[in-house]
Amino acid sequence: MDPLNWFEILARMAQQFLPVWVALVVTYALSIRFKRRLGLYGKLFDSTVGMIGFGIVMFWLFTALFADIVITHDALSQVSGMRNEPPGAALRDPGDLYPYYLLGGDSLARDVFSRMVMGAREVLRIAPFAAMISFMIGITLGLPAGYFGGKLDTGLTFLANLVLAFPVILLFFLLVAPEIQETIIPSVMAGVLFLVPIVFVTILLNARFFTQPAKRNLYVGGVLLVGVWAYTGLVFDADPAGFWSMSPNLLNVFVAVVFVNAPTVFRIVRGITLDIKTRDYVAAAQTRGEGPWYIMLWEILPNARGPLIVDFCLRIGYTTILLGTLGFFGLGVSPESPDWGSTINAGRRLLTVYPHPALVPAIALMSLVLGLNLLADGLREESLKD
Repeated sequence: MDPLNWFEILARMAQQFLPVWVALVVTYALSIRFKRRLGLYGKLFDSTVGMIGFGIVMFWLFTALFADIVITHDALSQVSGMRNEPPGAALRDPGDLYPYYLLGGDSLARDVFSRMVMGAREVLRIAPFAAMISFMIGITLGLPAGYFGGKLDTGLTFLANLVLAFPVILLFFLLVAPEIQETIIPSVMAGVLFLVPIVFVTILLNARFFTQPAKRNLYVGGVLLVGVWAYTGLVFDADPAGFWSMSPNLLNVFVAVVFVNAPTVFRIVRGITLDIKTRDYVAAAQTRGEGPWYIMLWEILPNARGPLIVDFCLRIGYTTILLGTLGFFGLGVSPESPDWGSTINAGRRLLTVYPHPALVPAIALMSLVLGLNLLADGLREESLKD
C-alpha cells in the first residue's frame, strides 16, 4: 500500500475522532440551549474566548473518555518494520490491524497517534482530581485561617510559606525520587492528604443541614461510607472491588501534585476570606446566630467562587505542565507510559532526524494548557460581570 498524504491523514484522523465530535456537538447544543439556567457555566457561552477554551478542553476530555475507540493500535504494541516511520506510513503486513500509522512510528515501532490519544487519558486522570483535592485542602485550612485569624492563621500561614519556599521542581524531585518512594513518607502523606476531603465534605453538609437531622445523617453517612471506601483503596490499596486503586508510582505523583498545590490554594482562600468576612451579609449571618462553619462555607465560600473557579482551571494547566515535566525526566511514571512528558522525552533523542514522535505529544500538551488558560480567561471575564 502507498503511504498517505497529509490530506488523507487529516481525513482519517477526523474519522477516528468521530465520537469526540459527536460528544462536542451535543455538549455545545445543550449548553447553549439552556445557558440561562446554568449560572456561571452558562454565561461562559457569552464569551468567545471562553467558548474556544472550553471546546479545546472538552475535546481532550472526550478524547480521554473515548480513547479505546479513537486509537488505531495498542499504545504499547510494536509492529515490525514501523520504527521511526513518517506520518501516514503503511504497515507492511497489516493483517487484522489498522493498515496505517497515521502520525508515524516512534523509536520502538509504536503508533505515535495512539500514544498521543492514550496520553490524554494518563494526564486527565491525574491533573483535574489532584487540583480538586488541592482545593479541598486549601479551602478547609484557608477559610478558618482567614476567618478566625490569630495564632491559627499565623501557624497555618507559616507552614504554607515553608512549603512554598522550596523550588517547585526540586520539591517534586524530592517527593517522587526512588529513595523517598521506598520509605513510608508517601503513604503517610497520602493518608493525611486524602483524609481532608472527607472532613471537608462532612463539615460542609453538617453545616448546611444542621437543623435537619434526618437529611444531615443521611448525607453525612453516605459521604463517610464512600469516603472510607475510597480512602482504604487509595491509601492502603485494600479495595476488594478494585474501583479505588492507584499504582504506587501514580499515587506518589498524585500526592506530590496535591502537596505542592495546596499551600498556594490556601493563601488564595485565606486572602479572599480576609476581604469577604467584613461584608454586611456576613455580619447579618452572625447576627442571626449562624455558626462559624456555616458562615465560612455557605456565606463566604459561594461569594468567592469566581476567583476560585478561575484559579482551578489555571491550576489544572499548571499541574499538566508539571506532570509533563516529571514524565520528561522519567520520574514518577513507568518508562513505557504513553503520557505526553515521557513520550516527548523518548522522542527528543532523535528530534533532528525524526521530529514527529516528540512533536505530536508536545503540540497536544500545549493545546490542552492553552485551552485551560483560555477557559480561565473566559470565566474571569464573566465572573467580573456578576
